[in-house]
Amino acid sequence: MESKGYCFYKATNGIKRHLAIDTLGFPFLTHCTPANVSDDAGLIEMLTLNINYFKLKPVNIPKITILLDHGYHPEHLTQELEQVYPQIMTKIKFQLSTKPSKQEKAAQGKSGFVPAIARWVIERSNAWMERCKILVKNFERTLSNATAKINLCFIRLMIKRLSVSS
Repeated sequence: MESKGYCFYKATNGIKRHLAIDTLGFPFLTHCTPANVSDDAGLIEMLTLNINYFKLKPVNIPKITILLDHGYHPEHLTQELEQVYPQIMTKIKFQLSTKPSKQEKAAQGKSGFVPAIARWVIERSNAWMERCKILVKNFERTLSNATAKINLCFIRLMIKRLSVSS
């Protein structure tokens, strides 16, 4: 299997990293694909590979909210995931992150880039990941090695956080 691709949207070669993180910014799921795989397809792959987690999740506890940026298409994701596991939407829900409109920015006296609420959580996790020297550039030849390096980076980070708090 080819491990690298070309992303026309970002005009980059290599591997695309897909992360599902919790509200603290720690990884819930990680997955790597060639750069030419769409965000939707990468998310579908990541959730499908971990579908047993969702199958075993009790229905009587609240749904997991998956906050998406505007590059994702919730209707398409729902259709594809229901083919893999028909009851998945009883356990998860998709929510598009809010994006301030030009009028809202103007009312606040802001212009240009204004960070979206809750979007900073994933961006912070990406920044933590970029602090791992080995992940600044993707030197990996296989997707499994790239995913393993991401996981090791976050394991290291979580151990450091645990050692500080104890």
